Amino acid sequence: MLTCDHPVPPDRYNERVEEHLRSTGFYHVTQIGVVQCQKALVNALVERWHPDTHTLHLPVGECAVTLEDVAMIFGLPTDGLPVTGMTLSSFEALEAECLHQFGVAPKKSDCRGSGIKLTWLRDLKERLQLTDENNIQVYVKCHIMLLIGTILFGDKSGASVHWKFLPLLSDFASIGQYSWGSACLAHLYRSLCRASRFDCKEIDGPLTLLLCWAWMRLPYLVPVPREPRNFSLANRWRNWKRRDRVYRYLKLAHFRKALDDFLWVAYSVDRVDPDIISAEIYMHSVIWSATVPLVSFECIEWHATDRFRRQFGFIQGVPHQERNLDRTHGEVLTSPKNLNWATATSHSFWVMQWTNRYNHVLTEEPMAPQQPLDTYMYWYRSKYGDHLNLSDLVVQEDVEGDQVMDDVNEEQEP
Repeated sequence: MLTCDHPVPPDRYNERVEEHLRSTGFYHVTQIGVVQCQKALVNALVERWHPDTHTLHLPVGECAVTLEDVAMIFGLPTDGLPVTGMTLSSFEALEAECLHQFGVAPKKSDCRGSGIKLTWLRDLKERLQLTDENNIQVYVKCHIMLLIGTILFGDKSGASVHWKFLPLLSDFASIGQYSWGSACLAHLYRSLCRASRFDCKEIDGPLTLLLCWAWMRLPYLVPVPREPRNFSLANRWRNWKRRDRVYRYLKLAHFRKALDDFLWVAYSVDRVDPDIISAEIYMHSVIWSATVPLVSFECIEWHATDRFRRQFGFIQGVPHQERNLDRTHGEVLTSPKNLNWATATSHSFWVMQWTNRYNHVLTEEPMAPQQPLDTYMYWYRSKYGDHLNLSDLVVQEDVEGDQVMDDVNEEQEP
């Protein structure tokens, strides 16, 4: 069983900066509380993930977390400039950027390689006096970097955030023009691709997005929801363990069976009150079905909407061959890379495809998503049929989890 990151308490913010947060596009995700992880569910989803297609493979067909899901669950902007630019490995460059934007720079002891420790950002944020526009903007930038380093793009360390994102915050008025939602989705896809390797023992990335997506799409298999009228939709399950402790201990076999019985449903009025979703979110809906690369600096993943058209109400035919991302797939910054990823030979083609995203939006007459074409299902089951139903697989359950459950039960006895 893969180990999952433990949730961290959300960073609070001063109410005086609310309008500034709204202008950046990070307000809704800032409202999300702690959504505890369900390790067995995450593992069941990882089992279904195919890195070659960038989709989950279920008996009813392929599916995936989409740009629509990021917008609904996190409330992040999805239609905008690609999140990309320079990465510089020198501490001097990091120091200069912090001095430029914050007026103060961290010491080397406040950094981890090219990452700024979250503790340094929190300390700086708490020391700021919100007496003028400059201090307010610095405060909000610190808060955004903390969001990036935790709920949005957090890594396994959970202790720092790469400073490559900081230059994108330099022009405060332009922060909201970036597609932070597609970058977040790219990091989720990358985490799933890595976790699907046989030798991987831990998964990081925006697991709150993955869990809430599963709970939205599998409404019969969720912990007790709270505050159903809140937006973003992730807040339905904040602190769910307080009301549904038993759900925490459901096993991998339970979720395997649930995914075998999976049926697609769109976001519908009976489950999502349209009045709670702001117009600014729907303004980006034109590109939610685009078949495009997802870009975040060195990270390139593929939004393969042509393989799960039914999620958008379209007829599903036999898809094209899997998109080969070549050596860009799996690119990492473990070694020094002084590079502009927007113009790098390996990445510029994919960045340009994102720029032309309007040309890659799905266009067909919609139909009921529960009516797949017979030709598609015949092709799909012929190609993947031996690996679609996982309910009967024998798994080694988490013995430690059983013991914890017993301990909890004993504590509750009079």
